[in-house]
Amino acid sequence: MSLGDPTGIGPEVLIKALADDGLRSTARWRILGLGSALHAAAERAEIDPFWWRVPRGSDLLETTRTHDVTLVDYEGSDAPVSLPRGPSKRGGELSFRFVEDAIAMAKKPPGDPLCADGIVTGPISKEAWALAGRGKYPGHTELLATRFGAKRHAMMFVSEHLRVILATAHVPLMEVQNRLTIGRVFDTIDLGAEACRSLGIANPRVAVCGLNPHAGEEGILGDEDQRIIAPAIELARRQGINASGPFPADTIFREALPRTGSGGRPARYDLVVAMYHDQGLIPVKLLFRDEAVNVTVGLGAVRTSPDHGTAFDIAGRGGADPGSMRAALLLAARMARTAAAASRPG
Repeated sequence: MSLGDPTGIGPEVLIKALADDGLRSTARWRILGLGSALHAAAERAEIDPFWWRVPRGSDLLETTRTHDVTLVDYEGSDAPVSLPRGPSKRGGELSFRFVEDAIAMAKKPPGDPLCADGIVTGPISKEAWALAGRGKYPGHTELLATRFGAKRHAMMFVSEHLRVILATAHVPLMEVQNRLTIGRVFDTIDLGAEACRSLGIANPRVAVCGLNPHAGEEGILGDEDQRIIAPAIELARRQGINASGPFPADTIFREALPRTGSGGRPARYDLVVAMYHDQGLIPVKLLFRDEAVNVTVGLGAVRTSPDHGTAFDIAGRGGADPGSMRAALLLAARMARTAAAASRPG
């Protein structure tokens, strides 16, 4: 687990989530971060420290698999790192290093004592990364894709009742239409269907959003839906994927949710493919902010993250909800076990 920006809510939600004995028992956890940030968060939450500390670079790192929770501390024992609240160059440097080291551990062979079976990333500040000279990467997803050499990858958000995958993510809205191609939309559908199968959905029903209002209204409101998205859906169908659309984005999410009450019915779709960031994330964060998980698909490695940011405005007050972090930890453990089972002979 990479701590994220040390002055955001990452330390707090991580400590609160891992304070649950039941969650801790699902895996062995290795936190890459600052001891002072964890201790401060634990003190505010009135949680006794439950982790074993190892300085970064210590030979004791190879013994971390013998402990339920280990902190790999990037802080010297002489004095804690002092950081201003909010985005800073130093905070960006540290949070970037946490992720880089987590990636290096995930790329180690299974027999290596430092091998990680998956990565859970705490929230980072894109502004802080830019201040630290890491602005080449708009976020975790782009860095992970580069380091793992993933030619096809996408951001997917998973909650109990809604799953959404993005055809484009951290790009300006005016650039979206220039990034969409038949191949890119097909890859997103394909990656999303594969991810659903890894979550136990044998034949996922995939709903694909249109780009324009009313999915283009037969070309009246733009031709991208018929020219790009519809051919990608047809290509996916020819590959055996149960995909439908393009649908108007202002109505399709309702069909992907189960209805409760006297007129209740199961959800009609298992996954929604959104064309751009806010199209997919507004419904996710409106309905499932404290339980949705960000999953990077296509890496060939497990990576999850809470679906919220650093929330500098509430950091340090003790009121951050750990629900999404808890869900991210549990899903990472589940996905790592599934991947390990799939890799066993026979």
